[in-house]
Amino acid sequence: MASSVAIIHCSRLFPNGVPSASSLGTKSLPKSSPVAFNGVRSSLKKRHEFPNRSDGAARSLRFSSGFSQMGSREISSRSEISVQSSTSDSSGSATSTVSQNVFGILHLIVSLGTILAVDKFLKKAFAAAAIKFPSALFGMFCIFSVLVILDSTVPAAAKRVMDFFEPALLFIQRWLPLYYVPSLVVLPLSVKDIPAASGIKICYITVGGWLATLCIAGFTAIAVRKLVKTEMVDAEPMAKPSPFSALEIWSWSGILVISFVSALLYPTVLGTGARTCLPFLLASTVLGYMVGSGLPSGIKKVFHPIICCALSADLTALAFGYLSRSGLNSVLGTNSSLTAAVVVVTGLVGANFVQATLDKLRFRDPIARGIATASSAHGLGTAALSAKEPEALPFCAIAYALNGIFGSVLCSIPAIRQSLLAVVG
Repeated sequence: MASSVAIIHCSRLFPNGVPSASSLGTKSLPKSSPVAFNGVRSSLKKRHEFPNRSDGAARSLRFSSGFSQMGSREISSRSEISVQSSTSDSSGSATSTVSQNVFGILHLIVSLGTILAVDKFLKKAFAAAAIKFPSALFGMFCIFSVLVILDSTVPAAAKRVMDFFEPALLFIQRWLPLYYVPSLVVLPLSVKDIPAASGIKICYITVGGWLATLCIAGFTAIAVRKLVKTEMVDAEPMAKPSPFSALEIWSWSGILVISFVSALLYPTVLGTGARTCLPFLLASTVLGYMVGSGLPSGIKKVFHPIICCALSADLTALAFGYLSRSGLNSVLGTNSSLTAAVVVVTGLVGANFVQATLDKLRFRDPIARGIATASSAHGLGTAALSAKEPEALPFCAIAYALNGIFGSVLCSIPAIRQSLLAVVG
């Protein structure tokens, strides 16, 4: 750079070329006086001693200037190539991201569709064969048995099966509590005709039975593990579902407002009133669950997101019944039973107090926590615990399936059934 600047200044001072020392003469300028070209000094004495040095220096300076220009052009071309390569890399990464998202959605649809298709097939098969045993429990037991056999014989095959169904499992785990909300929403219709004395007795049996079952199942699980000398270690952590985004909340809010207003203006736009109310009831339930999931952990210990989404659906149904003057029964329906209400209340108690009770009883082992929760609080408690402790979900599922199977078998025995009825009175 300094040589290029010197050449430029020199060409401005001497447009006809740099003069030699003989043309300048010794009188016009002392030999010892230096001539400065932008901080670069040369003496006439040195020029006189080396008459051809200035031409060589000029040639070298011109060469270095040309070389610098060539280097700048090369650097600029390299910059253009790097920019083009970075642009192609970014476009390629964006394309690969889109491809991965599309593949993930297709994977979710196929895996979840397979589970739903098998469940529907089992329901139809059990109904055609007049089998009263729950088809879902049979399916759970079959899946559990197949995975255990594959894990013992061909572990790689068991892992491939789990990897295939992993998107569906994460989706179900994320939305699992919503599957138990319908029974909780119609709870006011189930208990409105129960006398106060009977209601207190039912609550006492429900809460006392839940606590007794929780303690017995938890301590039994710990005792069995100590008996077989199994090391008390934490289970392998499971992937937690992703939190709800603001886009999802606003989308469901829009669905709620649009479907609610449409149902008010056109009560039978979907054929019947129940079908017309279904979209805003579903939207209010999902939106309530999203809002409840975002509450602080201290509030969620006593006010579970399941309660929040059930209250959201009930308040929305109450508002629609008031504005349309059709009442609450026409919105929620009249299909309610005391058995479903008791099951829901048991699960509701477990969903709110199971974690605090397990901590008070010092159940640290995820196996004991999962078995105790599923045995005492059924599906609703399982959904509540799995949302906060995903590592306990497998043991909840196993205990839930086995508890349902053996409970159904035992209750089918007349002597046991009569004994239970005698206890209830």
